[in-house]
Amino acid sequence: MNRLIHALLLACLLLPGLAAAAPAALPDDSIYLLEDAFSDQAGQPFVLADRRGKPQVVAMFYTSCRYICPLIVDSAKGVEHALSPAERSRLGILLVSLDPTRDDTAALASVAAKRKLDPARWTLARTEAAGVRRVAALLGIRYRALADGEFNHSSALVLLDAQGRVLARTETLGSVPDPAFLAAVKAALAAPAG
Repeated sequence: MNRLIHALLLACLLLPGLAAAAPAALPDDSIYLLEDAFSDQAGQPFVLADRRGKPQVVAMFYTSCRYICPLIVDSAKGVEHALSPAERSRLGILLVSLDPTRDDTAALASVAAKRKLDPARWTLARTEAAGVRRVAALLGIRYRALADGEFNHSSALVLLDAQGRVLARTETLGSVPDPAFLAAVKAALAAPAG
């Protein structure tokens, strides 16, 4: 009986704290409301809402691209390198594949290894074709598959706040970051996570 009373008291003390720790509802303009299933370069499943809590730089690419997509990666690396170590630790970088047919876990992992992308900050992801269309629409990325298996696509880095709202966008590619976009990233990193 003593143990039962003790367990009930403990539950009464812990439950209010657990309820208070539940995250607030996402804002209506958050891309994290998208419920498509994704998997990363390690094959781990996730949904976009799992990225909640820190700003993200998001881009779309495909692993067999030889020209623009490597520049997209270089652009994200340029932003990352322009940050202090403390700022880097508070930023996530998400690259979503436009090519779910060919970009399996092994293809994503190969690019991550070849480009030395730190998995603590970088996520290379894939989802089904319908999910690709939804993410592209929310990010303002235009793309189309070509007969030879390549893709025409717009090339942009998109900054999301900790709740998945679009804060900034740049189509400036290269290892030297767009100054306005970098300033937006730094401002997002300085803002409270709420």
